[in-house]
Amino acid sequence: MKKQLLLVMLCAGMFCGTEAQGQETERLSGYVQAERFTKEKLNTMLFSTSVDPHWFQKGNNFWYEYKTSNGKAWYVVDPVAKTKRSLFDLDDIAAQITEIVKDPFTAQQLPIQKLEAGEDGRTFTFQITSSQDAKKDSTDKDKGPKKEIFFFSYDYPTRKLTWLQDKKKETEYPDWASFSPDGKTVVYAKDLNLYRMSREDYEKLKKDDKDSTVTDIQLTTFGVKDFGFGQPYSLLNTDTLCNGKRKAVWGIVWSPDSRYFAVTATDERAVKDLWVINSMASPRPTLETYKYQMPGEKEAPVEHLFLFDMNDNSYKEIRTSAFKDQTLRLARKPWRQKDRDRKEVASVWLGDNNRFFVTRSSRDLHRIDICSYTIGQDSIRPIIEERMNTYQEVRPLATIGDGKELIQWSERDGWAHLYLYDGEGNLKNRITRGPWHVDQIVKVDEAKRVVYFLANGKDKDENPYYEHLYRVGLDGSGLQQVTPGDYFHTVSMDDNAAFVVNNYSRVNTIPRTDLMDSNGRKLMTLEESDFSGLLAAGYQFPEPFKVKAADGVTDLYGVMYKPFNFDSTALYPIIDYVYPGPQVEATVYPFSRMSVRTDRLAQAGFVVITVGNRGGHPSRSKWYHNFGYGNLRDYGLADQKAAIEQLANRYPFIDINRVGIHGHSGGGFMSTAAILQYPDFFKAAVSCAGNHDNRIYNRWWSETHHGVKEVVSEKGDTTFVYNIKTNEEIAGRLKGHLMLVHGDIDNNVHPGNTLRVADALIRAGKRFDMLLLPQQRHGFGDMDEYFYWRMVDYFSRNLLGEQETSVDIPKR
Repeated sequence: MKKQLLLVMLCAGMFCGTEAQGQETERLSGYVQAERFTKEKLNTMLFSTSVDPHWFQKGNNFWYEYKTSNGKAWYVVDPVAKTKRSLFDLDDIAAQITEIVKDPFTAQQLPIQKLEAGEDGRTFTFQITSSQDAKKDSTDKDKGPKKEIFFFSYDYPTRKLTWLQDKKKETEYPDWASFSPDGKTVVYAKDLNLYRMSREDYEKLKKDDKDSTVTDIQLTTFGVKDFGFGQPYSLLNTDTLCNGKRKAVWGIVWSPDSRYFAVTATDERAVKDLWVINSMASPRPTLETYKYQMPGEKEAPVEHLFLFDMNDNSYKEIRTSAFKDQTLRLARKPWRQKDRDRKEVASVWLGDNNRFFVTRSSRDLHRIDICSYTIGQDSIRPIIEERMNTYQEVRPLATIGDGKELIQWSERDGWAHLYLYDGEGNLKNRITRGPWHVDQIVKVDEAKRVVYFLANGKDKDENPYYEHLYRVGLDGSGLQQVTPGDYFHTVSMDDNAAFVVNNYSRVNTIPRTDLMDSNGRKLMTLEESDFSGLLAAGYQFPEPFKVKAADGVTDLYGVMYKPFNFDSTALYPIIDYVYPGPQVEATVYPFSRMSVRTDRLAQAGFVVITVGNRGGHPSRSKWYHNFGYGNLRDYGLADQKAAIEQLANRYPFIDINRVGIHGHSGGGFMSTAAILQYPDFFKAAVSCAGNHDNRIYNRWWSETHHGVKEVVSEKGDTTFVYNIKTNEEIAGRLKGHLMLVHGDIDNNVHPGNTLRVADALIRAGKRFDMLLLPQQRHGFGDMDEYFYWRMVDYFSRNLLGEQETSVDIPKR
C-alpha cells in the first residue's frame, strides 16, 4: 500500500513539475510581438531617414552619407549642375583598402570613419580601424589596448586613394581653445582665471601637451571658486578644481577684427549647493556637488559682463544692471555651414568691430531688453523693449549691415513674428503678421533684402505643427512658402541662401529628401528612406488624429500607435504618453524611429496615444502656449482626459475602463498628477524622473512656466514669491497602480522629487511600486531597454491582467 501511495505521489509530482515547467516556458503573445522590435533588431531594419549635408568650404557643393539595406554610400551633390555622384567607386576602394590594411572589406561593408572634406573642395580624408592591435605609443595618454588605425587621403575628381603612411595617429585638437577670428590668438581658462597664448604656442601643444616652452599670458586674477572661468557644472569630492589644466570658457564672442572679446562670468557663490551620490563609483562612492537655485530662493547667480582688449591685455566690467536677478545673453553671428567640419572656428559677436548686442531678461521674463554696447561706453543701452504680463520667449537677433538694421522676433501681438528696426531700435516696419507662428530665422540674404525663416500654421487646412521654410522681403512683401507639401519639413540652407536640402515626412509617410533652390523650385530628388526591412517585419504606420480640448473649442492634434498585429474586433487598453510642455509636447509630427514610449509599447498589446494640450507647444498662439501659466501641475490634465474619451467614443476597439498613462520628466510629473487627480479614470501610471515637487526643481523651468511674483517693498527691496501645487499633496487620492522610476544620480530633476512622492504615499498607507536605476542621469542610458520591459510588465499586469514572470527579461 505504501509503495502504491509513493508511486501515485511520484506520478503526481512529475505531472505537476511538467505542468509548472510548461507554464514557465509559455510566452504571452504581447511579449512575443514586442520582442520582434527590440532596439537591436530595429537597427537592422531601418537605416538613414534624412540627408545631413556637409557643405564644402568653397563653392555650392555638398557631400552626405546615406545607408540602406544595400549598405552605406557617400555622395557629392552639385546643385548648380543638378547632379548627384558617388564619392567613391565602392568596389574599387574596398579592394584598395583591403590590400593596404590586410583585412577583407566589401562595398557593402566599408567602415569609413571621420570622413572630412578639405578646404580645396576635392580632397577628402578618412580613417579605417584595423583588426590588429596597434603598437604601443609612449606618448599616448590612454594606456589601454588599441587597434591600429590607417589614415587615407582621397582626391575626388581623379578618384585617387593615398595611404598616409607617415601619419600614425589622429591629429588632436584641444577642446579648451577659443580662437580669435584672425586665428592668431587663443583664449582659455586655467585655475579659474582667463589666459591667452599665441597661435604658435598653441600649435606646439597640439604636438606635445607638456611642451614647457609655451607662454601662458594671464588676463585676470579675480577668479575664485563659483565665480571664475572654466569651472565645470558639478564637482566630485575626488576632484581638484585648481590643477593647472587648461579648460574651455563658455560664451566668449570676438570682435570681427580680433582686437576685443566679450564674455560673461557668473557669481554663484551665494547659490546653494545640491548633491547626488554615485554609490557605484570605485573604489568608494562619490559625492557630486553642484550649484542649484530653486524657485523663489533669494540666493541667485549674478552675471557680470567683461570686455577684453588684446592690444594691451586689459579688461573692464560693463554696467548692465536693470532688473534684480537678471540674465544676460550675448548675441553672436550664426555659424556658417562651411565651417561645420572645421576644428578651429571663432565665435564672433553680432555687430561690427566697435559694437555688439546683449539680450537682458528680468527674472520673471515679463521684461526683455535688446541692448547694444559701443566700445568706450561704460554701460549697455536698451534699444528694443519687450513687455508682457506672462513670460516671454526669445530667439536670436539678426542683423543687416553688421547692425545698421535689426530683425527682432517677438510675440507682442499674441503670435510670433518678425519686425525690422534700424540700428538704434526705431521700428521701420513689420515683416510678418497674421494668426500663425514664426519659429526661427534661418538665413538673411542682405543683398536681396530677403529673410528666410521656419514657420507653422500659415496654411489653415494643414496640421499647425507642420513646419515649413518661407521667404519674405524685409519690407514685408513677397511672402512665399519655399518647401511646399503637407509634411513637416526640416531644412539645411547653404551660406549663400541659394539652395535648400529639404527633408520632409509625416508620422505616416516614408521620409524623403529633395534639393531645392531658394525660390522653392525642386531641382532633384536626393533620397527616399529604405523601409523594405521594416515593412517586411510587419511595420504599420501610426495614425494622426484631431480632437477637441476640454473647452470644446480648441483643436488638439495627436498620434495613435497600434500593435502591428492589430485586431479591429478586439478591445484594447489605451495608454497616454504625455509631456505637458510648455516648451514642447510629447507628440511627434515628422516620421520618427520606433520608441520605447510609443510604438514599441503598443506592440505589447495596447493602443498608445500622444496628444497635445492647451499650455503645451510654443509653435501655436501665445494664448495656447501660456494657458497653464500659474497652474503648472494640473493645466493639461483635463485636455488629456477629454481626448481619450473622444477617441473611445470614436473607436469601438478602445476600452475606456482600462486607461493607463506614463511620461518622463515633466511627463513623469504629469502622469502622477493625472492618476491622483482622476483616480477613477486612470487605472495605471508609470512616472519616470518626474519633477513632482517643483519647489525643489530648478528655478528657470519652474519660475518661467509657472510664474513667479516680483514684490517690491516700500523701501524698494525686491523679493520673489513662488507658490505651486505638488504631487505629494494629493498622494492620498491614489486608487490605481503607480510605478515611480528615477535615476539615482539625476542632477537635472533630483531624485528627491520621486522620494517625496514615495514618502507621502507610504504615510498615506498606499501600495505602489518604485524602480531606482543605478548610475543613471535624467535619461536612462544603457538601462533604457531594461526599463522598457519593466514598463511592459507593469501595464500588462495592471491593464491586461497578466504578465510574464520569468526572472529574465526578454532577450534584447
